[in-house]
Amino acid sequence: MPRPRSLTTDDLATAALTVIDRDGLPALTMRAVAKELRMATMALYRYVSDRDELEILVANRILDPVDVSLPPDTDWRERVELLLDRLRAAASAHPAAIPLTLRHRQTAPGSLRWIEAMLTVLTDAGFTGPERVIAQRTIVGFLLGYLQNEHYASLIGPGTALLASAPADEFPLLAETADLAHTMTPADEFRGGTAILLEGLAARRDRP
Repeated sequence: MPRPRSLTTDDLATAALTVIDRDGLPALTMRAVAKELRMATMALYRYVSDRDELEILVANRILDPVDVSLPPDTDWRERVELLLDRLRAAASAHPAAIPLTLRHRQTAPGSLRWIEAMLTVLTDAGFTGPERVIAQRTIVGFLLGYLQNEHYASLIGPGTALLASAPADEFPLLAETADLAHTMTPADEFRGGTAILLEGLAARRDRP
């Protein structure tokens, strides 16, 4: 099988992401990526040492384009929401690769830039010391939980419908809530959750 004369990290990441988008995350192997690049599997090891290195390239391929520039003179809550929405959109564009963006978020440069931008917003808002640590971790925790819910336990998925069919005499609130949840969109969930998150952060910042 012919091998290209040279490859870039972007070539490798694009090929790996193509495999994941088409065949799912379990299909990501050195052999599959080499086949996508029309090269011998062993030749791929000239560029990356193992699958873990490929995963990092994929994570950064998804996260690197995320825009971290923010409009001046806007409320800090609007800036937090904007950064959250941009990262959510980037990750959601490749649902099968979401576990990689979660797993390698602390090594992908694109993720580090996003974290730095978020910490800058929080600092401008008055969060410092341990309070900034808690605020940042809470924001990240919300986003990670939302992505997992949206793509692996969606409100419009079969799991919600199953909960809605639970015996109303035994689980009245569960059945009622699930029945309502099934009519909501991922955007409803994201906007509503973000609003609760920001209200809580603002209240914590402003407490005596």
